[in-house]
Amino acid sequence: MQDIENWQDEVIILDGDLELRSVHERYAEAIFTAVERNKVWLNKTMNWPQYVVSVEDSRKNAQGNYILHHRGYAKMFLIFSGDEVVGVFSFNQIEPTNKTGYIGYWLDEGQQGKGIISRAIEAAIAKYSAEGTVRRFVIKCIVTNEASNRVAQRNGFALEGRLREAEYLNGSFHDQNIYARIVD
Repeated sequence: MQDIENWQDEVIILDGDLELRSVHERYAEAIFTAVERNKVWLNKTMNWPQYVVSVEDSRKNAQGNYILHHRGYAKMFLIFSGDEVVGVFSFNQIEPTNKTGYIGYWLDEGQQGKGIISRAIEAAIAKYSAEGTVRRFVIKCIVTNEASNRVAQRNGFALEGRLREAEYLNGSFHDQNIYARIVD
């Protein structure tokens, strides 16, 4: 097992003052602040924000994701604009044998419409396909999440199908679209 103390932060520069920084508990307060600032709209398309009620919740989440990130089972990056956390880009799961990464993301409501998520997706695809870590990139989103469906389509992901009642959100089950992009 690798020594956690020797793990290095991972940074992916997007452009200008935008970058992805691997998750770390030192960002717990900034993560919590960003989630709180965006909680109302995050709750419309995701189930987890309702359970973030303290900085400690963000710290525990960061600690767990830090370990998964550095062991290669998932990758969680904070999206920074300058010194401010404005969202998250992640591979919620990486299947090493299948070389498949399941992409997740959210962005501060005030930062949307600037192409930030598209730049993050392209940068992550370039990095992880070049390393040979991931070759199949997957985005799953509920059918009614028009913005996420457009992100997948704009970034060259092919709609592979619909998973019926695959996501529980706000008291009911929702269909998910599953998109994939394969990079050899």
